[in-house]
Amino acid sequence: MTILVNKDTKVVVQGITGREGSFHTKLMLDYGTKIVAGVTPGKHGAEVHGVPVYDTIKEAKKEHDITSSIIFVPARFALEAVMEAIDNELSPIVVITEGIPTWDTARFVKKAKEKGLHIIGPNCPGLIAPADKVKIGILPGHVFAPGDIAVISRSGTLTYEIAKSLTDAGLGQSITIGVGGDPIRGTNLVEAVKMLEEDKDTKKIVIIGEIGGAEEETVAELYKKGEITKPIVAYVAGRTAPEGKAMGHAGAIILGEAGKAETKIKAFEKAGIPVAKIPSEVPELIK
Repeated sequence: MTILVNKDTKVVVQGITGREGSFHTKLMLDYGTKIVAGVTPGKHGAEVHGVPVYDTIKEAKKEHDITSSIIFVPARFALEAVMEAIDNELSPIVVITEGIPTWDTARFVKKAKEKGLHIIGPNCPGLIAPADKVKIGILPGHVFAPGDIAVISRSGTLTYEIAKSLTDAGLGQSITIGVGGDPIRGTNLVEAVKMLEEDKDTKKIVIIGEIGGAEEETVAELYKKGEITKPIVAYVAGRTAPEGKAMGHAGAIILGEAGKAETKIKAFEKAGIPVAKIPSEVPELIK
């Protein structure tokens, strides 16, 4: 995989000794991800599923070659943890933690962009590249298969459902990225699609959008202008969502016309992007 990860990606797990960190470290290792170290302040010398634990990333880097990080630390410590990963020039930095204050997210996203580093999340399921056997996140590995379709999603569970229907139809994935559902994110749909346009392993793109914001409309505009040339199929969650109420994700909120599912669907259709009515229609449309 040429964007974000490949088979040489070496990962540090920040918050590895916590319940979630430890649980998902095992699943990532089982999938084939090269997890070389863990970090939990005060736990130096411990081991989690055979992975050595250090107090800081700096300490871990003295012993291991590390390229990427995944963060499972509680929301109140997340800013510090992400900043530490940024200071150590890791990329991508996958932030699983939910409930991080928007102001904290804004700070670390700005700093990462200044340094040219990629953040996925926060409040996201992470990413998976089946051909390279790399999973940095909490996605269920068994529903994904190697192929040339990229899946970019603002939703969590729908990502797995649509990936499974693609796999069941014999359509594998080059990479699947759950960009997260917070109002401010390290990588949004537009940035992800632009990256995939450059990616030689991706031939087609599936976008799983949801209510709130205007990223889907922007992608449709770029596609219409010919700036995105790869075939896209979309699905938009939240067709029945009421106005002014956040649905599941803090970023999924409709304000007036902006952010409505119909507005997004219309934008896609106007640009010539097919939109699935139900998730199971996606494989048929992408074929």
